[in-house]
Amino acid sequence: MADLSSRNPDWWRQAVIYQVYPRSFADADGDGLGDLRGVTQHLDHLAALGVDALWLSPFYPSELADGGYDVADHRGVDPRLGTLDDFDAMAAEAHRLGLKVVVDIVPNHTSHRHPWFQEALRAGPGSAARDRYVFRPGRGRHGELPPTDWQSVFGGSAWRRAADGEWYLHLFAPEQPDLNWENDEVRADFRATLRFWSDRGVDGFRVDVAHGLVKDLAEPLRDTGGIGATGEEALLSVAPGSHPYWDRDEVHEIYRDWRKIFDAYTPPRTAVAEAWVPDSRRALYARPDELGQAFNFEYLQAAWDADELRDAITGSLATARSAGASATWVLSNHDVVRHASRLLLPPGTDENAWLLSGGRAPAVDPAAGLRRARAATLLMLALPGSAYVYQGEELGLPEVADLPTAVLQDPVWEQSGHVRKGRDGCRVPLPWTPDGPSYGFGPGAAWLPQPDSFAARAVAVQAGAEDSTLELYRAALRLRRKLLEGETLTWTPAAPAGVLDFARTGNWRCVTNLGGRPVPLPPGEVLLASTPLPAAGPLPPDTTVWLGRGLSFGSGRTSANPG
Repeated sequence: MADLSSRNPDWWRQAVIYQVYPRSFADADGDGLGDLRGVTQHLDHLAALGVDALWLSPFYPSELADGGYDVADHRGVDPRLGTLDDFDAMAAEAHRLGLKVVVDIVPNHTSHRHPWFQEALRAGPGSAARDRYVFRPGRGRHGELPPTDWQSVFGGSAWRRAADGEWYLHLFAPEQPDLNWENDEVRADFRATLRFWSDRGVDGFRVDVAHGLVKDLAEPLRDTGGIGATGEEALLSVAPGSHPYWDRDEVHEIYRDWRKIFDAYTPPRTAVAEAWVPDSRRALYARPDELGQAFNFEYLQAAWDADELRDAITGSLATARSAGASATWVLSNHDVVRHASRLLLPPGTDENAWLLSGGRAPAVDPAAGLRRARAATLLMLALPGSAYVYQGEELGLPEVADLPTAVLQDPVWEQSGHVRKGRDGCRVPLPWTPDGPSYGFGPGAAWLPQPDSFAARAVAVQAGAEDSTLELYRAALRLRRKLLEGETLTWTPAAPAGVLDFARTGNWRCVTNLGGRPVPLPPGEVLLASTPLPAAGPLPPDTTVWLGRGLSFGSGRTSANPG
């Protein structure tokens, strides 16, 4: 059995971490926005679920131009979400319940409301205040053109002109000016931020846009030359480490410096990189003298296909092993279409077009999507490494694809000229009860409207209900703690086409039927299945089963009964 206790400095290697998007988790004060007291009030849900840690998405002071990732104070709490005292109370309660606390750190940029940026605007060109950011004169006869062709991830130019004529860099929204990591003051300030939260008991950090901090600022700034500058695919067109602003080699010196801070604490603080980089480069961020782990997006992006998933699993395990890290697995988060909907979309589907259609084209059968999502979850939880669970997936929540455009909050919608609908559909507030103006999220209406279908998926409805998705997650996480041993798997040779079949140390195996036909169920005791199995029959399509031999727990051919 793996040691996931607080005494183990390697607790993170096979932990299950639950992502809390605070503004959509629970609203304690009735203003329609989730808050820290709401998180604290529902930590018992996380403890009962059986996760090892919670990861808190940004709760810092913010204008909410990008869902909280436009941070005005990296060492504060947004007054709408609470106070530092509320954060301390939440962390203390989490630790009392045996949960670790991981927080988002956002080092690539600040809010345009940050005191530093406001000072930079007042100070003018050539000032020390402007050197904390990336300001440059424009091109053209009167400086009326952006300094380079660099593009924002959200659409359009990555440059915005200030009132005095200079331009500033924003790889995301204009309200998120990029910091200059060649500036010693910037580096010192983030060292202070890491210590500030570590001293308050934070156990680890999720590093936002970890691959974007360092830019090539040598004069004259160079264009990308139309290589496709906003996504991971751009990095495949240039020599590794040489893109003007993504995944530059110099970024690793920053994380080696941070590791010294992490290791000064007992136990050492953990970190995981959000780095949208090719598989071969991800291992660099996960090295033990840097962040220690990096998110594996190949698995999240893989289609519901046995060969594609097997390649993603094998490659990700090899990448993590080469760095001395453990693999990370994730199916949903605050930036992607929820997997209960996404996994049912036909291969090649344009997800944005699907969202713009309100989820109508192609139509997605909620029951079929949930069945596939449950199978994917048991597959993920059987893999060696740490698993990240996004709030609401334990309820089987689908993407809310039909949000009216009038309520959209994601800057992607406006900045793309209403071409890309954005990420609001996976950020709709959670249902806790089947009634009330926001299904128990708060005493009033929620900041994004919830569909009527959320009533049947509420926590209070599913808790204790046999075969509910919530009880499946609870059962799987209880059983996983008993089964975990080692960090390897062994693929079963000659598995049927469309089937993933692997053994884990400790006499258990995971079998997933991704094909369109039932397949024979291998021998062994059924420990857990993603859907109820027939009394004596084959493994149905879109179903995962955990099997054991000679184990003293488990039994039964039901979906949520580990014994």
